[in-house]
Amino acid sequence: MRCVIIDDEPLALGVLEKYIAAFPVLELAGQFDDAIEGARFLEENPVDLLFIDIHMPDMTGLELVAGLDVPPMIIFTTAHKKFAYEGFELEAVDYLLKPIAIDRFGKAVQKAAERFELKKQRQQEESIVVRSEYKAIKIALSDIAYIEGMEDYIKIHLVNSRHPVMTLMSLKGILEILPESAFSRIHRSYIVPDLQVKSIQNKKVKLLSGTELPVSDSYIDFIEKWKNQ
Repeated sequence: MRCVIIDDEPLALGVLEKYIAAFPVLELAGQFDDAIEGARFLEENPVDLLFIDIHMPDMTGLELVAGLDVPPMIIFTTAHKKFAYEGFELEAVDYLLKPIAIDRFGKAVQKAAERFELKKQRQQEESIVVRSEYKAIKIALSDIAYIEGMEDYIKIHLVNSRHPVMTLMSLKGILEILPESAFSRIHRSYIVPDLQVKSIQNKKVKLLSGTELPVSDSYIDFIEKWKNQ
């Protein structure tokens, strides 16, 4: 899980950085002693988990989280018990009181990891319905290998079938009904499920199936997004 620390206390930043390094399930993507700078980073970068102090100058942790369009999972860290209720109102994973013991930190990380895995499972269980050959066909998102645009039609290539599903729709149209966190457009003709990407080299995506697809300059940001997942 990619995580970020926001805390105005240098000592707290150091402790959390040390704890995070001790848990392989966590990857530290950034740490900030300024809430506004941290909020800007969160709006521009994919993050799974945020460790954030509540009592900070300029902006409280509660205000920062409430202002995010798509907040990650939250673990509040603070020396003040009185903010616990507000923290859980924002659906925080956990609430850690300073000074934080590493075993208590580990329990919070375990809660976050369980929620993270549940979210991934739910994404895999989701499905879409498209019309093909005068029938409505339900396709599980986890069955999609990639999607190919062909003028007025799209081909939905499936993981365990040689026969793609063809439907009268644009790539833009199908992208609007797919979960943004799980699918990415990499070319004017292709959409891929992020979890189906095995490797990327020389602006070419290699899927788990062995299929190779180009990444165009217009969608080059996908490469960094995939690397940071």
